[in-house]
Amino acid sequence: MLSDVEAKLVQTCHAGRLGTIARDGRPNLVPVCYAYTDGQFVIPVDQKPKRAGKLARIRNIERDPRVTLLIDHYDDDWSQLAWVRVEGTGHITERGAEAPDAIAALRSRYRQYETMNLEELPLITIEPERVVSWRWEEDAS
Repeated sequence: MLSDVEAKLVQTCHAGRLGTIARDGRPNLVPVCYAYTDGQFVIPVDQKPKRAGKLARIRNIERDPRVTLLIDHYDDDWSQLAWVRVEGTGHITERGAEAPDAIAALRSRYRQYETMNLEELPLITIEPERVVSWRWEEDAS
């Protein structure tokens, strides 16, 4: 589903912004780590400090699975600007152990995950339905 240019940006960037729909209908954005594997994006609920209880992003997806993932590259040299927006359906896997390939993909991207027990924590999976992207291109005329 990703073009070569989009896939390169997804692989070189290391953080995205996950958008879910809050109970009151407002967008809820949070920075996330991710991996792209088997045509889907996976986002861990890792062991970084968080508030107690179920995270808002999990509750939001359980209530309304429509999600957006924005991955972007900013540079003061604006000719390097680019972004990819993935719109799709989010799914919650209660335990990462149910998705060993996803855990392996996350660990290969982020060394911090090598020692985290992602197998016991939830994963968010995004099935892309629409991908939109932009990058700086000089006018050819």
